[in-house]
Amino acid sequence: MLVPEPALGKRRLERLHSTVMERIARRRRASDQTVVGVIADTHGLLRPEAVAALASVDLIVHAGDIGSAALLDELARIAPVLAVRGNNDRGPWARAIAETQVVDAGGVLIYIIHDVAQLDLDPAAGGFGVVIAGHSHVPRNELKGGVLWFNPGSAGPRRFKLPISVGKILIDGARVTGRLETLEIAT
Repeated sequence: MLVPEPALGKRRLERLHSTVMERIARRRRASDQTVVGVIADTHGLLRPEAVAALASVDLIVHAGDIGSAALLDELARIAPVLAVRGNNDRGPWARAIAETQVVDAGGVLIYIIHDVAQLDLDPAAGGFGVVIAGHSHVPRNELKGGVLWFNPGSAGPRRFKLPISVGKILIDGARVTGRLETLEIAT
């Protein structure tokens, strides 16, 4: 579904961000496992299949090329949302979104950036267990040097013959596992 694009003010974005940690903490008490849903490159298209795939997560990370503030609002109906601005996110609503984010989810530090080629730090040396990126539309779930490198692929319009997908990161104590999910899209 395409969603309209209302302005996302800085104050509103800060309020959404501040509730993220609160809601994660409440959900953590009910379960030892934290599930982070990861979506990227929606380009303004939030598919019902993506919504269904993210329905049971504790936190949603959008790794850029969002398309509109309204799309983030739709995702926030499912779970708290953290997002980074992608190279195609332009306009007043997008200026309020940071280019990078850091979150502690279940005791694991996660670094979020749209284009992993712009990463300017050593994640392992920085204590990060996960790096989440988008941009390429190519799904990636690779453990390298003790860091999970994760790209959910694109959940938006199909690009070339790449799959339409989202992902989940499961955090259970010190154990971190990534899962990619190709969405079955009705034609």
